[in-house]
Amino acid sequence: MKKRAYMTLVVALMLCLALLASCTGTGTTPTTSGTAAKTDAPADTTKATETEKPEETDPPAESETETEAETTAAETTAPEETQGDLEAPIKIGGIGPLSGGAAVYGIAVANGAKIAVDEINALGGRQFELNFQDDEHDAEKSVNAYNVLKDWGMQVLVGTVTTTPGVAVSPEAFADRVFMLTPSASSPLVIEGKDNVFQMCFTDPNQGIASAQYISEKKLGEKVAIIYNNGDAYSSGIYEKFVSEADEADFEVVSTTTFTDETANDFSVQLTEAKNAGADLIFLPIYYQPASLILTQAKALDYAPAFFGVDGMDGILTVENFDTSLAEGVMLLTPFAADATDDLTVSFVEKYQKEYGEIPNQFAADAYDCVYAIYEALKDSEANAETSAEDLCTELIATFTSESFVFNGLTGDNMTWAASGEVAKSPKGMVIEDGAYVGMD
Repeated sequence: MKKRAYMTLVVALMLCLALLASCTGTGTTPTTSGTAAKTDAPADTTKATETEKPEETDPPAESETETEAETTAAETTAPEETQGDLEAPIKIGGIGPLSGGAAVYGIAVANGAKIAVDEINALGGRQFELNFQDDEHDAEKSVNAYNVLKDWGMQVLVGTVTTTPGVAVSPEAFADRVFMLTPSASSPLVIEGKDNVFQMCFTDPNQGIASAQYISEKKLGEKVAIIYNNGDAYSSGIYEKFVSEADEADFEVVSTTTFTDETANDFSVQLTEAKNAGADLIFLPIYYQPASLILTQAKALDYAPAFFGVDGMDGILTVENFDTSLAEGVMLLTPFAADATDDLTVSFVEKYQKEYGEIPNQFAADAYDCVYAIYEALKDSEANAETSAEDLCTELIATFTSESFVFNGLTGDNMTWAASGEVAKSPKGMVIEDGAYVGMD
């Protein structure tokens, strides 16, 4: 019995010692974690604050350190974009039809502008950033695109591409004091009464006058018929000035017929009237889509007059399912000749073909000139990415309208601008031969 009682006592003693050792080991853990909390990971700090009230102030201190590090990193990156040096890009917005029936114009403008921006940025120094929005040749969508660009921080607008959207957007740019240089919206309504809206293209009146003079001087026709869109500001504007100039020209207008966007699918009536009137030349102050239908339907009527168009005709060779052989001999006035041999044109055409696999049209050239004209106007300026659109607008207006500012580009030499926003430059006669545009002069 005594021996059994002794053994029981020994076992109980050993259990007590084991429990005591266990308690001692547990007590050392917070001390070790507490030390780590002061120097290392936030995870250990969390453990410490669960057991030691005084260390509740440590996590906020570490959060402030992390915030300071993040702030420092942001300040290191931000100056490249916001410090206002010439390397931060000035934001150029663009608006035009990248889809829909007039997409050939908008795509060309976007491509031409991009080539110019890339070239300028490669020079170093002043940088541009281009953001081009699709308006589908729709006035309401064009205004929406303008608002998207304004929210983006646009400082200058290269656009719109077509006239009807331009008439809608230009009042917005005028109200916001955003400098607007359109490559191809040619109606006087786009610039009228807006001191900050300028054109790189001929105005519609100038196209009408120049076309009548060219037909007369080159003796391209004796009896002229006119087919125009009386629901379109671009077409109507050119027609009106053509007719007024025709009174002094060496030809006779024998037929004038119209159509609208809704009726631009059947031109048999217009062509029949022109044919019966004996017209040997048809003047088409219209876009290329209806022009392609007119050429197709003229062939069906076995009627083969000469056809003379304006800048909107540029693009007719790209119409899907159109027999381009019908465009052989079609003439038009344009400011750009892709077959010119000067260094600037050769370089641009080569780059455009390499990038986009086709010959650039005048819309691409106009857009290229727009970007470079803005660049040249800012060459001696201190304007930068932080300059407000309004301040930049004021500066560009003063430069573009100054007597000393003369611009040489793809679409003209010695170009100048009037206070009205109208450009002064000479058109070039072009004819389609073997599926390509060839200079007539």
